[in-house]
Amino acid sequence: MSAIMTTGDARRKRRNYTPVIVGVGIVVLMALLPMMNLSIPGILPTPTYMPGSLALLSLCMVFAALSLSYNMMLGTAGMLSFGHALSFGGGAYLLGMVLRYLEMPLVPATLLALLGGLVIALLTGSIANRVGGIPFAMVTLAFAQAGSVLVRRNSKITGGEEGLGLATAQVPDWLLGVVNTRNLYWVILGILVLVYLVALWVDKSRLGHIVRATRENEQRVQVLGLHPYTAKLMVFVIAALLASIAGMGYLLLQSGTVPRAVSADLTITVLVMVVLGGVGFRWGAIVGGVVYTLLDQRLTVLAKADFIQGLPDVLRIPLSEPLFLLGTLFILVVMFLPGGIAGTLDKAWNRARHRSHSKTVGLTALDQTEFADSTDPIDGSRR
Repeated sequence: MSAIMTTGDARRKRRNYTPVIVGVGIVVLMALLPMMNLSIPGILPTPTYMPGSLALLSLCMVFAALSLSYNMMLGTAGMLSFGHALSFGGGAYLLGMVLRYLEMPLVPATLLALLGGLVIALLTGSIANRVGGIPFAMVTLAFAQAGSVLVRRNSKITGGEEGLGLATAQVPDWLLGVVNTRNLYWVILGILVLVYLVALWVDKSRLGHIVRATRENEQRVQVLGLHPYTAKLMVFVIAALLASIAGMGYLLLQSGTVPRAVSADLTITVLVMVVLGGVGFRWGAIVGGVVYTLLDQRLTVLAKADFIQGLPDVLRIPLSEPLFLLGTLFILVVMFLPGGIAGTLDKAWNRARHRSHSKTVGLTALDQTEFADSTDPIDGSRR
């Protein structure tokens, strides 16, 4: 029996370390991609060592980080926000304005922009978290719309509809130009890893336990003497700061930013990413952000393909609209994969593991019965 328990403990330990090993392996692989000559036709436009593919993969990681920060609010704390893009665009615009008008080097400019993002997050979060549910969503939407109006109408500062360009004079040379796309790729990979580690820490910490309990029953949390408002505000601020960091990566990658970066439309897009990947799953948020961004970028190229243009109008018109295809995909996921990609795979894995465990328990019980009932064939004594 002790041997069986030891084997079971070893298996549990292996299962506990498996996600860590897989995660580290994926990060190492992603870090090595710029030095590899891998081609994925239909997904990447060029081999992985070339700037085109590295730029696309970097954009995927930016939105994966943004999706991961939003999943912290929706999946962990249960807060449906329609204004999360305000933090993302705020980080991009604040860093862009500090670089342009204060002419500060990149690192201190980043810290100052983060301080500004912290002030915005505390202001909006302290007001929005006074309510919950749909009212919370509407308040965050109002803040996002106000931010969008400010960006569009203050063209002398923000560039208005044309957006704000990156002040390259304040950015290190090793992050500028097509030849340095590899370096920028590694920086954005570092941002994604940072966002994931913070999200993991929040989920595993006492703060994460409190906001999950608040999500289920806020009154019970109050009765226990805890402070759900403070916990939700802390998660709101942390998620906003992570979104701001992702926005700064977006500014560097795109050499500027545009008003859509602060609009509610972008928040809805991120919501689709989280639902596509699986609400509540950290790796699902990453997968959702990557898959959506790849589809959004590559479907545009597919829509212009010659074989699509040669189809009858009844097929050519919808297939020429990437947003139509993305919307159809989202509807199919909601209907047939309600848990998203991660939720569906997690259920399948749990069912397979349960069947394997049931077989193991059955075989163990059978072996013990045979062991107890067996006798020595020579003297007839019990073994």
